[in-house]
Amino acid sequence: MSTINDRITMKLKDRFLKYVSLDTQSDPNSETYPSTAKQLTLLNHLLEEMIQIGVSDVDIDANGYVTGTIPASEGMEHMPTIGFIAHVDTSPDMCGKDVKPQIIENYNGEVITLGDSGLSICPIKFPEITHYIGHTLITTDGTTLLGADDKAGIAEIICAAEWLLNHPEVKHGKIRIGFTPDEEIGRGVDYFNVESFGADFAYTMDGGFEGELEYENFNAASAKISIQGRNIHPGYAKDKMVNSLDIGCELNSLLPVNQRPQHTEHYDGFYHLVGMSGVVENTTLEYIVRDHSNTKFESKKSYLEDVVALLNRKYGEGTITLVMTDQYYNMKKMVEPHPHIIELAYNAIENVGITPIIKPIRGGTDGSRLSYMGLPCPNIFTGGMNFHGKHEYCSLTTMQKSVDVIINIVTVIQ
Repeated sequence: MSTINDRITMKLKDRFLKYVSLDTQSDPNSETYPSTAKQLTLLNHLLEEMIQIGVSDVDIDANGYVTGTIPASEGMEHMPTIGFIAHVDTSPDMCGKDVKPQIIENYNGEVITLGDSGLSICPIKFPEITHYIGHTLITTDGTTLLGADDKAGIAEIICAAEWLLNHPEVKHGKIRIGFTPDEEIGRGVDYFNVESFGADFAYTMDGGFEGELEYENFNAASAKISIQGRNIHPGYAKDKMVNSLDIGCELNSLLPVNQRPQHTEHYDGFYHLVGMSGVVENTTLEYIVRDHSNTKFESKKSYLEDVVALLNRKYGEGTITLVMTDQYYNMKKMVEPHPHIIELAYNAIENVGITPIIKPIRGGTDGSRLSYMGLPCPNIFTGGMNFHGKHEYCSLTTMQKSVDVIINIVTVIQ
């Protein structure tokens, strides 16, 4: 059952286009929180926008978290308090400045040319797009990412909140809204006060394909490897030079090729080389390590440690230094004990005419860490696809359905 009309759809589009026009990239090398001041531009905009549409208890704290409340309808005060959360930052992997969206009405299933960039979205390379035939799509112009991750989720939450506030005849319990910075660099809830937020459970609106409902995610670690070499004039280097670049390549070759992201799917884990820089004298490699299975996750970390130990024995102790840090864990352990949360979202998705797709997240969300902080928090689709790259796009038609899902979650619970 849809609650969305043309006016809400137009607001949904306008809000989304406004949000993606703001550069909100996070920075993993920053020591501030939020990691970039520009995220506060959108956070403060959302603060004002929530006040404007009538959300109560709107606040931004010293760490940039924006929160607000839709009070329970009269007689519904006994109902559980449900939270909806989205993040404002975009990935540091791709430029998020000067985004120039393209609107494609009634998509016909053909190749979409992305501006003058020479890039395109081809159904052969991106077959999921054929699901969106007939939809209104929003794409990039091929020079930046779009920012649907997670500005689509923000727009959906705000539009659902406005609809509920404008329809007091629709009964619901207390609703809490939260917008966070720095999710893309794994710091999104470093200072999030779960107790103050006050929700019994929550949902991140941070998924992708239409119908997805996720309550499993990767266990995640980062690994920084520093290699100390020895530079000697190449003409006189025999038995003297230690080329740290060569060692870095050797180390990478010892990790299983079939466990790289481009060769994995479903529940497969991986080692992902995300950065490599250096000269003969010293080289740095940065990896992320991922697996849904805790046993396999620990095994992957141990194997990486073994590879480093092997090469240190070969080239001399202290040649290679590994610093590995756990980032987050699979939320399944914390969400499954609360099956009604999953069932509620599943039924809400069905109620808007979509077949729910329960699948693991091949990534992480703020919800994975929040679940371990005492706030069970599955993830719901937003309609964005091909996140973090120039081929990113979003279905406005699916965004409308996401708004309906939010409304159904809070009203079906009666």
